[in-house]
Amino acid sequence: MTKQPGRVPAAESDDPAADAASPSSRPLPAPGAAILALLALGWLTAMLWSTREAINSAAAGVTAISLSAFALPGVISAALVAGAAVALAAGNLLARRYGDWATLRFAGAIGGGMLVGLGAALAINLTYIDTSPTNVIAGTTAVAAIIGGAVAGARTAPAVGAVVTAALGTLIFVVAFSNARDPLFDLFGAGDSQESVVNAAKWVSRTESLVAGLLAGLLAFGYLTWARRRALRHDPAAPALRWPAYLLAGAGPGLLLLLAEMIIRVGGRSLLDLASALSEADAVAQTSLGTSRVDNGIWVLFVGALTALIAFGRTLGPAHTDDEPDDSPEPVAARVDPEDDEASPAETFGAFNADPAKADPTR
Repeated sequence: MTKQPGRVPAAESDDPAADAASPSSRPLPAPGAAILALLALGWLTAMLWSTREAINSAAAGVTAISLSAFALPGVISAALVAGAAVALAAGNLLARRYGDWATLRFAGAIGGGMLVGLGAALAINLTYIDTSPTNVIAGTTAVAAIIGGAVAGARTAPAVGAVVTAALGTLIFVVAFSNARDPLFDLFGAGDSQESVVNAAKWVSRTESLVAGLLAGLLAFGYLTWARRRALRHDPAAPALRWPAYLLAGAGPGLLLLLAEMIIRVGGRSLLDLASALSEADAVAQTSLGTSRVDNGIWVLFVGALTALIAFGRTLGPAHTDDEPDDSPEPVAARVDPEDDEASPAETFGAFNADPAKADPTR
């Protein structure tokens, strides 16, 4: 059977990565995605419940609007992470049942985010007081969950799982850190003057962002390391993630915080404007909080990325140096080019011009 020109048979291919059916060529799944989804949904439920209790316990009107504006960032961040976590679990399930088809995986991720968003919006409308701020919170929460699902539709599932893990840990840390604010204010010299209080608040915010970034980078690196070990146990030829995956995983929580801030300023603009219009102090507070959230996201982004990258660099082995012995079977000088065995044109011409008597002894 003749071969067609320009085509290489699949059986004769020397590149193992060209075989689409080989396990090593398939993208790695995100381990523990179902557990992450349950934890993220639990955190979203806790944020929705605490916001509901705060709004319902306040008097109707001015106080409810102000509390809704203060609670909106926590709800949106939790919805963004929950949508991504549920979408990641749905993508793993679809890939396990129907294979890794990019379009199907992305559609499943969007569907998972929509389920979280619609469920959260329905819970808000059924349990919160029916006001215009409530409708803003419900709509913005649904949009945030859907966007989180779209983010989880990326092909590199372990990196997305690391981002979700680190972001969830960062959100929990920020809430837990509120208990340490008062001692830190005293530590940084907050006194009776307004200037000392402002300076102490800046240092407290920077400390929170720095520790949150370190935690995000370490959690991202730990998750990717765990995912790599699990993949090697199932398939020793599983491909290893390179340093850009660790860089993206460490920076992911900060990116999600900045994305949540964009959703808040676009989807929750009407609620923020209502809260800012209550008084001059409320306007200053909303502006200050918005700036603080942006600064916190930037700090977490860069510190988390740097921490994850340094942790990954410490796992690399030493580089190859020129002092190490060469593993080649023979020295370069002993390798002879096959063309060197051929006679040169001068030798061939000399052979034709040689004396016939010397060339043939019988003559």
